[in-house]
Amino acid sequence: MGKIALEVKGIVKEFPGVRALKSVDFDIREGEIHALCGENGAGKSTLMHILAGVYKPEAGDIFLKGQKIEINNQKQAHDLGISIVYQERSLVEGLNVAENIYAARQPVKSLSVINWNKLYADSEKLLKSLDIEIDPKTMVSSLSPAMQQMVEIAKALSVDPKVLILDEPTATITEKEVGVLFKLLGQLKAKGIAIIYISHRLAEIFRIADRVTVFKDGEHVATSDVIDVDNDWLVSKMVGRDLTLKRLERDVDDDIVLEVKNFNSERFNNVSFVLKKGEILSFAGLAGAGRTEVMRALFGADKKTSGEVFVEGKKVDIRKTTDAINNSIGYLPEDRKAQGLFLSMAISNNIVSASMKKVSGIVNMDDKKAEHISKEYKEKLKIVTPSIKQLVVNLSGGNQQKVVIAKWLLVNPKIMIVDEPTRGVDVGAKAEIYEILRELTRQGTSIIMVSSDLPEVLSMSDRVYIMHNGRITGEMDGKEASEEYIIKYASGIMNQ
Repeated sequence: MGKIALEVKGIVKEFPGVRALKSVDFDIREGEIHALCGENGAGKSTLMHILAGVYKPEAGDIFLKGQKIEINNQKQAHDLGISIVYQERSLVEGLNVAENIYAARQPVKSLSVINWNKLYADSEKLLKSLDIEIDPKTMVSSLSPAMQQMVEIAKALSVDPKVLILDEPTATITEKEVGVLFKLLGQLKAKGIAIIYISHRLAEIFRIADRVTVFKDGEHVATSDVIDVDNDWLVSKMVGRDLTLKRLERDVDDDIVLEVKNFNSERFNNVSFVLKKGEILSFAGLAGAGRTEVMRALFGADKKTSGEVFVEGKKVDIRKTTDAINNSIGYLPEDRKAQGLFLSMAISNNIVSASMKKVSGIVNMDDKKAEHISKEYKEKLKIVTPSIKQLVVNLSGGNQQKVVIAKWLLVNPKIMIVDEPTRGVDVGAKAEIYEILRELTRQGTSIIMVSSDLPEVLSMSDRVYIMHNGRITGEMDGKEASEEYIIKYASGIMNQ
């Protein structure tokens, strides 16, 4: 590995009521993939936002190739050769792929007229070099989350960066695309580009990183060569306790609380299944298999073309989300930011948002009731925040997910659909969310879990359905499920 490309010393960053970074030191070398780990709220993304020119630190120094620099805005970061792919997508859905990649940097002809031919040619060349098979004229709004993430990466690389920051880059992409990304990172590393890689998927760190740094509570805890450490070392540095994921064997009631018969739409075909009382029923499969689409139709968020739903033996007609809620079905969506939260509202308002009758006053919402309930759930779910009046947008991913869970716990549904419940969540928060889900089943709630995390599926499920190409292709008891079995049925191999 080469010389130090970027170094920060004594970085301090404060937000109202929170010291997010406490005199942090960090460095990355040329031609290195340096993984940055830590629980949600550890300060990882805050430091990256400082390097990207989004935030300004209260104290500390930044050095680029040994020269002290100031980064006052995002354009300045770009000009210095620092590029970032954010955990949350930053694409404009009303523009096409090429327009997004070269936003505010389009090639122009005379009189500042955009040179569309060059724009599309440059975009096509870049996408091909990354093995991304997308027409640059395609509207971003029509792309899957996985494809949008690949466009984000293409956009970051279009400025030919010296330092590339990737914040949870594999959270929404398929295994095939992960392979393409890792091959690309190897090529960039060989060219001497310094890569900062943030991920909660610890296996990825051992697969591609050279060094790893751990942050905890806004402080630098440790840095080591990856070859010298193991998974247990990482977890202990991150959370300070054993978080081994263990399967709990248990008996499930045979009473059926939900039956779905011959469900069809443009995205899935002839889907039928049952859910038992107090059961965790998982839906596994690859991205695009149709799992989320089935759940959204079941919850009334999307239309089905045909099919029947029975709740506790009674046929119900679910055409909109309020119909589902009235039939005691709750839904924790895959995209918590876009579909599960009101980011510009306070934690307390989010928690009571689906249960307004419980906090209604004579005319308006009873703020004291809402505050009392929200404080209870803050303590119950260990939501880390200085105040329940804090805006949800300022919370870490794990704490945002807990707010969504709190909202549905207050509703107290008999059936709870949880779609990718621990995506983008650190190992400590994962363990807490698993225990919340298990406690719900002990209280009689039945859970449908959509998950792409196979260890999660294998450790949490009482039964597993596997989907491929819009159809259920396999079913098995959770005790007998294996990664090999799930992958075969998820890829369609067992049906050829």
